Amino acid sequence: MQESKFIWMNGLVVPWNESNPHFLSHALHYGSAVFEGIRCYNTKKGPAVFRLDDHIERLFNSANIFGMTIPYTKDEIICATKNMVVQNNLSECYIRPLAYYSSGGLGFDVTKQKVDVGVAAWAWGAMLGAESIVNGIKLKISPFKRPSAEFMPVNAKVSGNYANSIMAKMDAVRTGYDDAVMLDANGTVAECSAENFFMIKNNVLITPTKENCLDGITRKSIMEIASENGYAVEEKKIRPEDLFSADECFICGTAAEIVPVTSISMTSIGTGKRGTITKFIQEEYSKAIHGETEKYSKWLTFVNP
Repeated sequence: MQESKFIWMNGLVVPWNESNPHFLSHALHYGSAVFEGIRCYNTKKGPAVFRLDDHIERLFNSANIFGMTIPYTKDEIICATKNMVVQNNLSECYIRPLAYYSSGGLGFDVTKQKVDVGVAAWAWGAMLGAESIVNGIKLKISPFKRPSAEFMPVNAKVSGNYANSIMAKMDAVRTGYDDAVMLDANGTVAECSAENFFMIKNNVLITPTKENCLDGITRKSIMEIASENGYAVEEKKIRPEDLFSADECFICGTAAEIVPVTSISMTSIGTGKRGTITKFIQEEYSKAIHGETEKYSKWLTFVNP
């Protein structure tokens, strides 16, 4: 990780290395936190945060689902986010807001727990590596399933949910893959370890329904871009066997961006290379995040308006 100079913590700007929670912080022991992953991109008008309002809205929705009250307003967190880009002199970066239970004991009754909030920003390229954007990645159908909404709030970015993701990711890496595609409790495709999933068949973009996956902001952006460029988009249940007859597949998320999938569980997808539709979606998404498409300027929040 490339360190920055400052982190916003509970309304104060503190040096990067002085933002430490206490060892007995509740969230450290139980994953009792909610978070967002956001990116800022350089444009001709300066740094712009992509879909900032949507991300902060989802942060507060996650907190509400989890029963947590964030002790700041949405506007205060938005201002803190922009401030961290400026204070750290960043033109492109990844941003992580986090609200977590910090003190009040280690029991499961969190009604008296204090909620701390931080916002960090640092330079971070494509999560799966720059080469993955063109060369693609190999996925494995994971033995670890995504919990259903009856067990965990899968439509909230609750930190504790991601222990499941870590297990799936590490199983994939240890067995020679780049990442994992995870099934839900009914055996249909849910999402990847930290990304949403798309397959393309007969020029139609198909993505799993939202019951057991995060309704990703990158996912929604891609669906809008694809539809406005004449592609049909369907949300439906995808069986594992459907994957192997796909013409193309890709994964997407704020950290990963858009990454082609060249094989799944040792079976090549399409030509085994990045497909033409995936490449087109990547290019249109890149134009949007860098402020090169006027109709998508609605998604950009400039840090120096």
